[in-house]
Amino acid sequence: MSKLFSTAVFAAGAAAAFKAIKGNKLRLTYPVDSVYDNSAALTPPMGWSSWNTFRNKINEDLIYETGKALKESGLADCGYIYLNIDDCWQSSMRDENGRLQSDFVTFPNGIKSLVEKVNNLGLKLGIYSSNGTLTCEDLPASLGYEAVDADTFAEWGVEYFKYDFCHNVPIPSKAPKIEKITVSKKGSSNENVYLADEAVLSGDAKIVNESSLPSGKYIDGLSSKGGYCEFKNIVADEDGDYILTFCVYKKSNSNKYAEIIVNGSDAYKTVFPPSRGFTPEGRHQVEIKLKEGVNSIKIYNPVASRQDSAAIQYTNMGAELKRATKEFAEKNGVPEKPIVYSICEWGRNFPWRWGRKAGNLWRTTPDIKPVWASIVGIYEINVLLHRYAGVGSWNDPDMLEVGNGNLNFEENKSHFTLWCMMAAPLVLGNDVRKFIKPDGTTDTENPTYKIVSNKDVIAIDQDPLGVQCRRIKTNGAEDILVKPLEDDEFAVCFFNKASSPSRMNVTMKEIISKSFIATPASEEYVARDLWNGKIKNITDKLEAGVPAHGIRIFRVKVK
Repeated sequence: MSKLFSTAVFAAGAAAAFKAIKGNKLRLTYPVDSVYDNSAALTPPMGWSSWNTFRNKINEDLIYETGKALKESGLADCGYIYLNIDDCWQSSMRDENGRLQSDFVTFPNGIKSLVEKVNNLGLKLGIYSSNGTLTCEDLPASLGYEAVDADTFAEWGVEYFKYDFCHNVPIPSKAPKIEKITVSKKGSSNENVYLADEAVLSGDAKIVNESSLPSGKYIDGLSSKGGYCEFKNIVADEDGDYILTFCVYKKSNSNKYAEIIVNGSDAYKTVFPPSRGFTPEGRHQVEIKLKEGVNSIKIYNPVASRQDSAAIQYTNMGAELKRATKEFAEKNGVPEKPIVYSICEWGRNFPWRWGRKAGNLWRTTPDIKPVWASIVGIYEINVLLHRYAGVGSWNDPDMLEVGNGNLNFEENKSHFTLWCMMAAPLVLGNDVRKFIKPDGTTDTENPTYKIVSNKDVIAIDQDPLGVQCRRIKTNGAEDILVKPLEDDEFAVCFFNKASSPSRMNVTMKEIISKSFIATPASEEYVARDLWNGKIKNITDKLEAGVPAHGIRIFRVKVK
């Protein structure tokens, strides 16, 4: 089953028809090889999302009532502090400044007001958009509006952002054909001209003769990571803002893309529109910063695949979020509220390979469903990705379905425990208002509540080491998982995927011998069952009966 599920997940989707990208809105400056670090989500984020239960049937009263239920039930004290609004919170109309607005009927008081109310509960509000022209429910999305939307979210004070992948338009893999570049001080009409043959070429980059152009030649071969050109003697009279003008050969009906690296550190990204016209030469401008003296400008297109495109687009939005929260705090003299950045492109573009540079967490799989096959299928993929997770950077196997659908108690318990072993974000998707009884007290006997409020199991997920479990043994139906914990402790989880009970065991020698375990060898260990609280001393072997579709989890330390 898992093999078939993985094949389905990673099969290439049908290519979306390319749509024109309006304007030059991919502005970005950031250190080229930086790692994403916003001091947020140092342990896997915990909270609640509106999508799994309510879909498009949401309003500000429902969100606030859910926040109150998180607080009054004690779930906030367990760590569930992010109250996340998924799709359908926004109006179909941006305002006159291009800013997103909340639905005028279902969220009439606006998101900023709701943030303030949620913060007064001791919680943090999360928001949603898509890396596309529209969201999954066909409402305004953020592709091309990264900067203005990041500024809006920072002003509102939201502290979690889920960025979906519906209606995505990939970045073109084609690069422009460059006849020359010119550089001028912003506000000046004087241009310094640098011809194609003044550039240093690398890879597939080459000079092509073209008699219809004023200079008679252009640079080609910059597409799809094929090559780059670098102008190394760009002279600036002083530090400041400059206009870089591309003079391009207009023999193309498709969009093009280029990244400009200035002095090896600052990156600017720009999309060139289709360019077939009455004249062969076109002009395309980008604002850059130069230092006084000699500068270098490197031009190339790093996009050779849909994966490259997704990585660039998600990294772009993450950088804008960090910029926006920092600038808002400095401008208003208030503490910065970093935004946890949740990348949600469904694992299609191998986000674990680039996610640590782009955001705090990244979806590794398609959408979860409240059925056993979905839970196990997602686990089978995510459990293999342990080496990519770490403090502030998490594999995300999607939101929790505990309490939804027809999952039985053991399946719900397994689902929750596996997510904790995999150091996954714990985002509830059930109606937590049902945990509050009519008299205002918490229904602590509710089976779902008992699962999601187990602080001992939550502590495995929230362990400061931030290490995802590894599967050290499997026969296909039975898995043994081990997760290192702080203070030289570790967790052991027996997972029985089969439809009949099983008895499972592992020796301490098998665990301690693993290179990722820091616990020293000992003659005796203490193991505590985190679901029934029973403690046992172990000299050699940990053994337990495991129900069908069930788990047993133990916290182990040297005695």
